[in-house]
Order: sequence, then C-alpha cells, then structure tokens
Amino acid sequence: MKKALLLLMSVQFLVYLGFGIIIPVLPEVIIQQGWDEVHVGGLLTIYALASFFTAPLWGQLSDKIGRKQLILIGLIGFCLSFVVFSLFINNLFMLYISRVIGGLFSGALYTSVTGFIGDMSTNETRNMYMGFMGMSIGLGFIFGPAIGGLLGHIDLQLPFITSAILIGALFIYALAVLKEPERLGEANKRSFIPEGASHLLHYRVRYLFFFSFLVTFTLAGVEATFQLFQIEKINITPLQLGFLFMFSGFVDAAIQGGVVRKIKDGTETKWLTGAQIVTAIGLLLMTLTSNLVFAGLALCVFTAGNALARTCVVSLSSKESGGKYGTAAGLTYSMDNLGRIIGPLFFTSLFKVDITITYYVAVSLALLSIAFIFLFKNSKKSLRIEHD
Repeated sequence: MKKALLLLMSVQFLVYLGFGIIIPVLPEVIIQQGWDEVHVGGLLTIYALASFFTAPLWGQLSDKIGRKQLILIGLIGFCLSFVVFSLFINNLFMLYISRVIGGLFSGALYTSVTGFIGDMSTNETRNMYMGFMGMSIGLGFIFGPAIGGLLGHIDLQLPFITSAILIGALFIYALAVLKEPERLGEANKRSFIPEGASHLLHYRVRYLFFFSFLVTFTLAGVEATFQLFQIEKINITPLQLGFLFMFSGFVDAAIQGGVVRKIKDGTETKWLTGAQIVTAIGLLLMTLTSNLVFAGLALCVFTAGNALARTCVVSLSSKESGGKYGTAAGLTYSMDNLGRIIGPLFFTSLFKVDITITYYVAVSLALLSIAFIFLFKNSKKSLRIEHD
C-alpha cells in the first residue's frame, strides 16, 4: 500500500475519531459545569455548521494552493481545536470557539483528502481507494466514543490532549512523507444544493432524499441526548457509554458489510420499511431502560435499523438518479448534513421539556419516514424506468 494512501487513511480516521471522541465526554462536561443541557446540541450543531458551509471554500483553496498544503493546514487547525477544548474546558464560550475551529478545519481535511485521492487514483483503483477511506471513517466512528469514554473516565481533558498529540504527530509525518500529487481534477467542493438537483427533485427520487434527512436527523438526536437520558435513568458514566457506542459501532459495521450486500434489486423499499420499524423499536426500548445491559441492547437495535436505512437509501437513490450519480450523492449528503445541523439542537431542546418525550418524538419521526417510502413506491415518475 502506498505511504500516501496510508497517511490519508490515518487523516480520515483521526478526523472521525475526533468527532466520535467527544460523544461520551461532552454531556459529562456540561453537567459537571452546571450548564444548560441544550449546549450539548449547540456544540454538536456548531461543528456541523462550520464544516459544511466552509467546505466549498476549502475546495477552491485546495485547487489553488495544492492538496498537501491544505492537508497540513487542516491538521494544524484540527489539532488546535483539541488544544483549545482541553485548556478551556471550564469556559463555555471557548468550547464553542474550539468546536467552530474543529468543524472549520475538518472541512479542509475532507476536501483536500478527497481531492488527493482523486488525483492519485485511476478509474480502476478509485472505488478501492474510496472504500479504504470509508473503512477509515467507519473505524473512527467505532473507536472514537470508546477511546473518549476510556480516557474521559480518567480525566475529562485527557481525550482531547491525546487527540492533539496524535494529530500533531501525523502532521510531522505528513510534512516528511506526503508529496503533492499530479493534478488530475478538482477537489470535492460540497455545496448545499448540488448543481442539477432541481431536475432530480421533479421525480420520485425526491422522497428518498426526504427520507434520508429524517434518518440522519434522528441519529443526530440520539447521539446528542442518549447519554443525558441514561445519566437520568441509570447514572451512566463516560466509560460505560464509550463501550456501548463501540458495540453499536460494530453492529453498524456488520449491517453495512454483511446484510446490505444481500439485498436484492427491487426489494429495497421492503428493507427500508423494515429498517425504520426496527429503528422505532430501538427508540422505544430506550425509554424502558433500567440497567446498562438493557441500554446497550436498545442502542444496538436502534443502530441496526438506522445503519440499514442509511446504506440502503444511498444505493436506491443512485439507481433512481437516471445516471446522475454524483448529483444524487450530493443531495443525499446535503440532507444528511442538514439532519446533523438541526437534529442535535432540536432534540436537546425537547429533552429540556421532558426527557422521555424526546424518544417518543423520534419514534414518531421514524414511522413517519415510512410514508415517504410509500409515496416513492406509488409514484410513476421514475428516472430509472425512463433510462433503463
């Protein structure tokens, strides 16, 4: 494997490790400081906002100054975000500043890494390389909460100090090893509404985009409130939560790597309906939590349904895009990001009203999303029919 590819995988792994590492620590910080629980959602939302809306600018800059330069800049900024969080863990304003910095420079890393991969790969190897990137992201999501919980159990600042050290070491390695690739194309410049999207929105594939939004919206809400809820129910610790998220991460990987591959063409809508029913069951089980094992079971059931829905809807959307695979992927990505931006703040605000109503609303949204699958099935305006 090329050194550059290994390094790029490490970058993606650490970016998503950094996203996951905060999940079991952030609610504990907020509660210990006596701040309003809504700030858990606020700190997650501000990160997603900073990353998403600045990515197009980073994409243009990557094309102008080069992939390596932007990767190095991104690593410095991302490292700085963890340093600021650890140093000012008792200062709410500075925590928001650190999250803005983190989101800002994670966007720089995303666009420069995808641009680098595009430059160094051929048509034959691009899918394989992107698969490696996806694997790195998945591992980051799996181990981030576990490491955050383990280190946070010792000291709440330790996960962020450790992350800063790892990213700093990666910067030194990238500086020495990484060489600017020969430019073959432009960086992936994410935009809120991808070019050509209006055409797709006239066809039934639009219902899949709305479905995708609700799936990610619910997931973001659970990530923001699950620990707060379990603290109230069973006084869960960051360490325990980290391990629960790690187990659920393996369930996610198993679903995406095993079950999804067995879905036959034409049966996707049945699987999507089933996935949301499983998601709703998992959410209902969360409201009945009485011990740690039950909390883990509920989280894993929810994760199984959510992972199946997220992966299957991407596949079906591409089939329904009439060959506009990039546009469909861009729209799905936009809906996912919108869910990550709105979800944490919405659900933490609900949590303040009543801790249980949060999950009853989530159950309702999971079941409501099935209506979009019903509308999709009953619509005749399919690009796939026209182009097959």
